[in-house]
Amino acid sequence: MERLYKGLDIIKNYFHTSNQQRQNMNKTINQCLCCHPLASRRHFLKSFLPAAVAFTVLQLATPVKAEVNQAQALVLSCIDFRFMTAEQYFLMNKNLGGKYDWTALAGASLAVTGFPHQSDAEAFWDQLDISYRLHHIHKVIIIDHQDCGAYALMIDPNLSKDSERELQVHTNYLNQAYSSIRSRYPQMEIELYFATLNSAKFQQILPTH
Repeated sequence: MERLYKGLDIIKNYFHTSNQQRQNMNKTINQCLCCHPLASRRHFLKSFLPAAVAFTVLQLATPVKAEVNQAQALVLSCIDFRFMTAEQYFLMNKNLGGKYDWTALAGASLAVTGFPHQSDAEAFWDQLDISYRLHHIHKVIIIDHQDCGAYALMIDPNLSKDSERELQVHTNYLNQAYSSIRSRYPQMEIELYFATLNSAKFQQILPTH
């Protein structure tokens, strides 16, 4: 029992020593005293078996360094089910497969302005903040799409009937979202896209600011 307590004392002292002292202790533990001419087998077992057990426990108790989870981007898209598969393929082709966080809000860029409620914009900013702090993202990707019901409710029920005007309206709101994100995260990369319904093409929208 006395030898067990001695081993426990070694563990306690190990955690309260400097790195240099720990290295010296490790060297002492690793030395084989049975090779010394004055050391008997019994002396070796009595003196160093508790230390060897303590050293093994210390090796097992060494804390594992926490893994850092890192994504490359936060993706904001609309909730429309018609585009989800195409969006996943699009992101995979951009070499982002399994490397992004995803937030879906009705209207996508429109939600950043507070549609249909201000809580939608707050939800986006909360998700962006969490993604930035926890997963260390460096890019935001916003994907709007053709024939968006949220835009029909907010802007014009017939908006999708005029493709040129529809694209221009989405471009305006995508740029508003771009400016809002840039003002809060000046170093953040931001990519804007507009997806078409039938051919599932993703047109990149260049910011005008």
